Amino acid sequence: AQLSCLARLLAAKNLTADFGSFPPDLLLFFHPSEVRVGTCREFYARASRGNLDLLPQGSSRRTRLLRGALTCLGVRGSRLQPQQLGSLGALVCELEPGTIPASGPAILENLKLCPALTGAQQDALNALLLTGDTAYGHPSSWDLRTLRDLGPLVLALNQTTLSLVAEAAREDFRRSIAAAYSSQGHSQREKSRILLRAFAAASAASQPRLKRSTDSCPFEPITADSIADSVPYLTPEELDLCLSNDVLIENLEAVLEQPISLESSQILKKKVDELFPSGIPEEQLKRLGMLSRLYTEQEISQWLVTSSDTLSALLSTSGGQWEDSQVQQLLSRYLALGGSLTGPLLREIGGKRLCNLQEEQIQQIPAEAIGTAGQLNISLCSQTKKEQLYRKAQEAFAGLASTPGPYYCRIQPYLGGAPAEDLKGLANAGVAINMDLDTFLALNPEELQKLSVTDVKNLLGENLPELREAENEPLVVSWVKIQSQQELDCVLGIGLQGGLPEPTGTATLPHPTTTACVTSTATVSMAT
Repeated sequence: AQLSCLARLLAAKNLTADFGSFPPDLLLFFHPSEVRVGTCREFYARASRGNLDLLPQGSSRRTRLLRGALTCLGVRGSRLQPQQLGSLGALVCELEPGTIPASGPAILENLKLCPALTGAQQDALNALLLTGDTAYGHPSSWDLRTLRDLGPLVLALNQTTLSLVAEAAREDFRRSIAAAYSSQGHSQREKSRILLRAFAAASAASQPRLKRSTDSCPFEPITADSIADSVPYLTPEELDLCLSNDVLIENLEAVLEQPISLESSQILKKKVDELFPSGIPEEQLKRLGMLSRLYTEQEISQWLVTSSDTLSALLSTSGGQWEDSQVQQLLSRYLALGGSLTGPLLREIGGKRLCNLQEEQIQQIPAEAIGTAGQLNISLCSQTKKEQLYRKAQEAFAGLASTPGPYYCRIQPYLGGAPAEDLKGLANAGVAINMDLDTFLALNPEELQKLSVTDVKNLLGENLPELREAENEPLVVSWVKIQSQQELDCVLGIGLQGGLPEPTGTATLPHPTTTACVTSTATVSMAT
């Protein structure tokens, strides 16, 4: 939201022409109308290097950015030329799967820029690689260097493709991942785990492991000094036999730093539970990391989570992804034991999971916590919860109410709970806030119906033309139906149809003249 506000400020001051001095992330929020035709290729090539995750999937801004880039580059159909690929960069990630086979091997470098590929895109990528008609050759000829050269694309390889890779190459690659694991950040470790599971599955399919009949460790028992050299390479059964409960709990962080499979993680959880049969102490809960995600809602309901530090440690993304139901239970337990939600905790919880709280629990959130929580996406909340959070945000940002621009930037995520009276206040604040279409469409439908044509024009500002693109949205259709068609034509002037006709006996022109609109507008102003 802050980048969006900054982009609007630059546009208002006519500073968008010098886009070369702005970071790529900021360019994602520029309106296509602000991009000059003569420099649009350079603009979109730079914008494509920004973080596309800043624009929600399916949002009007994201769609508008891609449409502007394709128009600028003259893209027709699914086939992309090398020069077009060079300018599109990561924007290729938004295109249909059919673009991959149609564009051929040249598209592979663009696909490396994608944070994640859809299932259909992965299928298309594997089909292209299996032809052998790429710089990497056929999968049966791949070695360690080839797998490294594939970069992030290796995450999208399916079992059919991996099974064709030589076992020696797979094992070399697996060991290289394990060796680098300890120095990786959280997101990279998640990817490493995915790769290790995929390569392990491919190896198991080609050479099934023989079952062991022994109940003792077939190797040297694991010690604190041998964790890194043994844990990543043992099967779950071997890990169970060779890692004692005492060594595990004394070196829990070191063990969890190793790239291990889900099955091995379950073995570690079992050992922790054996150590604390009466319940895991709160100090030990902070250390669980990824193991905490393996506990059921019923088990979590018994945890002793009384401090914000414990809750923060459990919510940390370094431990991996939680299920929504698990977080709901964790928060309920924390609040039931007298805990309070702070701004940093709300940031870690996120808007989506905040919406899963009960109304009584949301009511317990202090307004100052909303003020320090940053931008929370509450679009999935019920209308009642949106209204609760809006009132708290209104209280938190009351000090900015006299400066409409900064106030709007802070209150914007919560406007879905705003009453019409407050929306009219923003519309008539005397400062253009240029509400984006996604925010407009997320307003309370009942309150939106109370807004006048002029209110809507003032709210949307420079984004008003986009309302025409959303004319079939139920929210827009129902609002248009109760507005005067003449006022829609004269005040908005964007071609919206479906409003109330003029009273019987009044001549209505299909395309109102300027004089008619001026006269009508003057009459409306005098009446007001």
